[in-house]
Amino acid sequence: MAEQDAEQDAEQEAERDAERDAEQDVEQDVEQDVEQDVERGAGHEHVRVAVIGSGFGGLGAAVRLRREGVTDFVVLERAGSVGGTWRDNSYPGCTCDVPSHLYSFSFAPNPDWPRAFSGQEHIRAYLERVTDVFGLRPHLRLNSEVKKMTWDASRLVWVVETSSGTLLADLVVSATGPLSDPKVPDVPGLDSFPGKVFHSARWDHDYDLRGKRVAMVGTGASAIQIVPAIQPDVSHLTLFQRTPPWVMPRVDRAIGGAERAVHRALPFTTRVRRGLSWGVRELQVQAFTRHPGELGVVEAVARRNMHRAVKDPALRAKLTPDYRIGCKRILLSSEYYPALTRPNVDVVASGLSEVRGATVVAADGSSAEVDAIVFGTGFHVTDMPIADRVVGADGRTLAEAWAERGMRALRGASAAGFPNWMTVIGPNTGLGNSSMILMIESQLNYLADYVRQLDVLGGRVALDARPAAVDAWNDRLQERMLRTVWNTGGCSSWYLDAKGRNTTVWPGTTSEFRRATRRVDLTEYQVLRATAAPQDDLNSPVEVGA
Repeated sequence: MAEQDAEQDAEQEAERDAERDAEQDVEQDVEQDVEQDVERGAGHEHVRVAVIGSGFGGLGAAVRLRREGVTDFVVLERAGSVGGTWRDNSYPGCTCDVPSHLYSFSFAPNPDWPRAFSGQEHIRAYLERVTDVFGLRPHLRLNSEVKKMTWDASRLVWVVETSSGTLLADLVVSATGPLSDPKVPDVPGLDSFPGKVFHSARWDHDYDLRGKRVAMVGTGASAIQIVPAIQPDVSHLTLFQRTPPWVMPRVDRAIGGAERAVHRALPFTTRVRRGLSWGVRELQVQAFTRHPGELGVVEAVARRNMHRAVKDPALRAKLTPDYRIGCKRILLSSEYYPALTRPNVDVVASGLSEVRGATVVAADGSSAEVDAIVFGTGFHVTDMPIADRVVGADGRTLAEAWAERGMRALRGASAAGFPNWMTVIGPNTGLGNSSMILMIESQLNYLADYVRQLDVLGGRVALDARPAAVDAWNDRLQERMLRTVWNTGGCSSWYLDAKGRNTTVWPGTTSEFRRATRRVDLTEYQVLRATAAPQDDLNSPVEVGA
């Protein structure tokens, strides 16, 4: 018996030794991978700041850096032009659901918006003008997709590998945005569909939908703009709706030449218009975040919008939500409901479950023959793809760091273990009722003070958010989130991650967020100093201070 016990003990000890050896091998592999990544950065251009993305967030960051006197920066853009989501989303009917004068930078007012709610082409043109007016083109690196970013802890630099080469950056500003990578559901049989398939954010303008039988999958913000835009041209439209949205009337109108002339001659009038739009939405947020039970009046307006256009009780029943308004994004349209009543449109109150050849089959068993499938199924928001490409101080990716507790960042900007790496439109900075440009500009204030703090500290230095500070910030957020309509409204939305946490929306007013991001509190950060001698700095041939 003693011999058997001894053998078992020996076997267990051998197993433990094997496990330790395996863990050490994994650690060594990680260290080797990081070392190789850092080595790939040797001999390459060294900039002070690398901005990723050229939408509102990236261009805003670039403008703010220049205003702070920082000129040693690049803007890395994977596409061939600026514009972000307003470049990628060019589907028929694409427009903004925030008033034009509020959906623009405060430092770059546009008196010539042609409509109260501007279309995609006007917003993209606005971003092109911002790029030119503020002299950003020399900083642009187009067709430069970021493949990987690795933190070199000894020299306090990021090694940034792109499709056009590798560079080093003291500070990285990630402005890739939450609406950049389309999400297409894994539908059985989709690969064998003989017709055309594309996502709303990757619209195929070479494919003519006229006279075609089209399946529209999804009823989100994009879909309710696409449906009325294509309905008159297609032979038949089948709309797959898992959850009906709340749709408010869209009070849009053209802004006449005389009105635009007044804005040009008297710039304060655009500020007044912007301020009024902002104030109304600040008042609305009280209902969203503190008194969801008072949203019944808003629901009544949305119901009237539906009843005016939809007379068929059976169709109205399909289109009536069973959750509190605001739980999912409130949509704006005065054309969506009328389009659904047309004879060439069928609304299937069920999700797409299968594709059999040219036949699309819903979860309720109904089916239709179609020539094309258009997915309006949203984006990777709570699982942002860029997080897989960021390797922090401990060799983990940002996606791995967020795997257990969801996306978390101090003041929506800084993640613990990722020094001198900031997000614009980061975790819990989204809005359900107002302009994201307001939040972006608040984060740009934070970025500006971050750069100032690095200057004051002097030398090769980095700031790493303290885990306790990140936890404290996010614990307060989630506590406030408990009473909001996004958590209590009885729906499942893209605001929530796979575990039901709301890591997307800001549970307060934009003015609250502005105050919270006015300046960097150094007590919330660890101050890191470089250990490598400057002359050993990766043999970088270019290191120009701002």
